Amino acid sequence: MKEKTIDYVLRATWMAVSKMYNEEAGKAGSTMSTGFALLSIDPENGTPSTSLGPKMGMEATSLSRILRTMEDKGLILRKKNPKDGRSVLIYLTDFGQEMREYSKKVVLRFDDAVKENVSEEDLKTFTEVANTILYLISEKKIYEEEIKLK
Repeated sequence: MKEKTIDYVLRATWMAVSKMYNEEAGKAGSTMSTGFALLSIDPENGTPSTSLGPKMGMEATSLSRILRTMEDKGLILRKKNPKDGRSVLIYLTDFGQEMREYSKKVVLRFDDAVKENVSEEDLKTFTEVANTILYLISEKKIYEEEIKLK
C-alpha cells in the first residue's frame, strides 16, 4: 500500500506520542502508563480501583501490574472503601501528588505545543474526526458485515 491509511496515521502518531511521553517520564524515573494512572486518580477523594481500568481503557491484569509498581514506588496507597468493604480505593501519596503534577505539566506542554502549531479550526476538525472514529468503533458500525476470506 503506497497511500497511508487512516489506521497507519493514527498508529504512527500515537506511537510517536507514546515514545515522547515515555522519554519524558523516564527523566523522572517513571513511565507514560504510570503518569496516565496518576492523572486518572482523583487527588482528593481517591478512585475506586474498579473504575480505574475502564477510565484508562486498560485490562485488569495490566492495570494491576502498574498499580503494584506504583505502590512499590510509594506513589499510591490502597485503602478499603468505607462505603463498600469489598472494594478498594486508590489514593495518591505526597510523592504521588508531586509526580501527578509533573505528569500534568508534561501533558499540558504537549497540548500547548500542538496548539501553537495547529490552527484552532484544524484542531476542531481533528477532534470531530477523532470523535467520529470513536463513535464508529463504539457503535460497531465498521464491521457490521463479516469480511469473508476466499
